[in-house]
Amino acid sequence: MPGYIVYGARGSGSTAVEAALTLAGAPYEVVELAPFDSASDAAALAPINPMRQVPALVLPSGELMTESAAILIHLAERHPDAGLAPDAASPLRPRFLRWMNFISAQIYALYWVRDDPSRLAADKAHEAVLLERTAARIRQSWATMDAGIEPAGRFLLGDGISMLDLYLTVVSRWGPRRAAFYAAAPRLAPIVRAVDVEPRLASFWAERFPFDDGREVEALPG
Repeated sequence: MPGYIVYGARGSGSTAVEAALTLAGAPYEVVELAPFDSASDAAALAPINPMRQVPALVLPSGELMTESAAILIHLAERHPDAGLAPDAASPLRPRFLRWMNFISAQIYALYWVRDDPSRLAADKAHEAVLLERTAARIRQSWATMDAGIEPAGRFLLGDGISMLDLYLTVVSRWGPRRAAFYAAAPRLAPIVRAVDVEPRLASFWAERFPFDDGREVEALPG
């Protein structure tokens, strides 16, 4: 089977896609582009994804997919033997779809603002306000998810890791960082810690999203 091509960067949303492909045992290669850090990378990404965002995934068929939640759901369906999502007949399917889209719409989307507050700030003085308010919204959203979903086992949907666990874990590592996440979502904390130490992903995390900058303990203002 031809492999996948992942356009992404270390520590970005593409790491959830890369982790999923790793667990599925699917061949893939990464084209490293960090459009949030580099104008040249953003320009290089534009012909692939006009939104200039990662992840972008080229399927073995040659078709392009964007939007991380959609990519993860598709990969779960494409590789059912990996057991990374409940199937359509499962009573857990609505829960899976609800919270995958919740993370995408309510939390992940705010990082477009947080990566570069000048995109929406009328002047420099407003940027700190945007960072503070988006951080508060993220904490509120994590608390809402924590109150709204009862883990069904070691992970959110049972004793096996799912795409939802991967997505949660990656996004929870971003600002306002893990300490704030643990405070807002104490029931979700054991889930992300379990994904952090998943043996099948140990070398992957070390390479693609290591805790080397205080993310585990530091709660940055804003």
